[in-house]
Amino acid sequence: MKFTVNGLCTGHARCFELADDVYELDDNGYNVDINRTVDVAPGQEASAVLGAHSCPERAIEIEE
Repeated sequence: MKFTVNGLCTGHARCFELADDVYELDDNGYNVDINRTVDVAPGQEASAVLGAHSCPERAIEIEE
């Protein structure tokens, strides 16, 4: 599984609040992986999906 954070991220940090084991924020609260595709570590798939679904901008796309 992989995820991509697109440029719609506005720094709400909900992904991090629910899945800090998957998502990382910069000093301003934005996801550090904007415009990058990241492999999800085994066992963290459920957290990745939960964090993605919590984003109000739908800035996180999950690839199975």
